[in-house]
Amino acid sequence: MKFILRMLVSAGALFGVAYLSDQALLRVDSFWPAAVIAAVVLAFANAIIKPVAKILTLPITILTLGLFGLVINAVILYLVAALVEGVHTTGLWQTIVAALLIAVVSGIGAKLIDHDR
Repeated sequence: MKFILRMLVSAGALFGVAYLSDQALLRVDSFWPAAVIAAVVLAFANAIIKPVAKILTLPITILTLGLFGLVINAVILYLVAALVEGVHTTGLWQTIVAALLIAVVSGIGAKLIDHDR
């Protein structure tokens, strides 16, 4: 159940970033199916591709004091946009900002979902 809630939070973050930025950072055609499918693909990409990318880019990440992690997130978001029809990136810097916002909102949502009362 928590996995589904996290996917919905991630989909909401994707759609929210696109909607609140007036499609300047990220373009999502519709909440269903584009944002929901993109959230599922993003979850799998974060689970499979991101750890490998972090290990391969560890020296660069250390040299940049962790800021290269933002680039890794942006590349994964760009990959998701390339795979999912209805989700489009608008540029490198916009994708980096969108990935940062999606990561922050999804992280806060995950903490709220996992919070034991």
